[in-house]
Amino acid sequence: MELDYDRLVSMRRQSAAWRLLAATNAPLLLSFFNKVFVEHGIRSITSSDLIERLDDELFALNERLGPRTFPQSAEAYLADWADPARGWLRKYYPPGSDEPHYDATVAVDKAVSWVRSLQERSFVGTESRLNTIFDLLRQMAFGAESDPTTRLAELMRRRNDIDREIERVEAGEVDVLDGSALRDRYQQVTATAHDLLADLREVEANFRELDRELRRRIALWGGSKGELLDEVLESRESIARSDQGRSFQAFYDFLLTPSRREELKKLLAAVETMEAIGEPDPRMRRMPRDWLEAAERTQSTVRQLSEQLRRFLDDRMRAEDRRVMELMRGIEAHALALRDAAPVELVAQIDPAAPAIQLLMERPLYAPVAKAAIDSTGIEAGDDEFAADALFEAVHVDPARLTAGIRQALGTRSQVSLSELVHDYPLEQGLAELVAYLTLSDDHFTTVFDDSRQEDITWVGGDSVRRVASVPVVTYARTSPSIAWADTDTEAQ
Repeated sequence: MELDYDRLVSMRRQSAAWRLLAATNAPLLLSFFNKVFVEHGIRSITSSDLIERLDDELFALNERLGPRTFPQSAEAYLADWADPARGWLRKYYPPGSDEPHYDATVAVDKAVSWVRSLQERSFVGTESRLNTIFDLLRQMAFGAESDPTTRLAELMRRRNDIDREIERVEAGEVDVLDGSALRDRYQQVTATAHDLLADLREVEANFRELDRELRRRIALWGGSKGELLDEVLESRESIARSDQGRSFQAFYDFLLTPSRREELKKLLAAVETMEAIGEPDPRMRRMPRDWLEAAERTQSTVRQLSEQLRRFLDDRMRAEDRRVMELMRGIEAHALALRDAAPVELVAQIDPAAPAIQLLMERPLYAPVAKAAIDSTGIEAGDDEFAADALFEAVHVDPARLTAGIRQALGTRSQVSLSELVHDYPLEQGLAELVAYLTLSDDHFTTVFDDSRQEDITWVGGDSVRRVASVPVVTYARTSPSIAWADTDTEAQ
């Protein structure tokens, strides 16, 4: 890529790694991110754990550099670093968890790797890289060769080299790599291993972007399922057929081979015991596990594409099935309703099309609602003793008892008057009970008022005073023939 002025200006504005290197707290950011996400190889950490680690880091730095070196809290720094506009940390919620998790972005790996390259090295190996270049060139030239004669000649050359080496070993001539050669190759192995881990993070980010685009398409999709399937499968196939997709799949298949993993584990254990390399890189011990975890996270992102597509298809299918079932149930209900009906000649009739005419003068005029005037002036407090006495003297009339008496009276006759009821069942609660008789209603009888005639209802109150009330003639007439003596007695009880 050509690094001209305009491209560099654009990169400085758009690159998250560049913004990280130019940040005010870049040393804090790089050291903390390197310690958590690079050295420890963490690819997913909960919010509480990350805040605790950052709080310990800030406390140690403030104790050593001054109490106001980093004045903000760990939560505030983390919220700023996880801002999507910065692009340094990815905040997300894993399935089944309500606590946010964090993961470093590709920009963090690039920035940390570039800063590491600025450090001075006491030993710079070149031989191993030159040998790697020759081996890669031979693999390319030999792998692209389609002429059987040429490929056979190359295989013969390799076999002759191996035979000569076997003869020297049998003769006791063993070529052993010296310390510098071992350190050279180990340095290249560690650098390549960490670069590979960073590349896997970038591959995962690319697949995640594809998953985000798929979610957006599904959310906004308004066409048929077939059209969406064509677009999604074409995108999925284009990723699988790309150089990045084929390379990742080959790497994943190689890593999943049990014999390869066992061989890799044995080789790493053997190299760590060599005295020539000095202190081995502690990250290399867990590198196979980190590779496998990173590859599995990438594969899970790919699986999410299939899950999103399957969920979309299932939702569409359930909605269509639900609509079909509703139509079928409606047809069955109509068929059952017409099963016993006599066959009739069905004639479809359509009302003639005619405009609905409503004249303006046919509409009623607006009638304002009369508001009752309420005068709240002159209100005085009542007597407390009177209010208490009136409360305790309140009378409750049980309408069920009165209704039972009417039913019992109607058990032997078709109607009964109020005066007859009062004669048979004297009023026990005075005027309140009389008023209750006038408001009774029941399914077994109806109340008939004759306003043209009056009758006197007499009773004796609690003070032994005889009282008389003139009321219209009231008659209770039986409406249900099911009233019998046994029923009325039971209900009265």
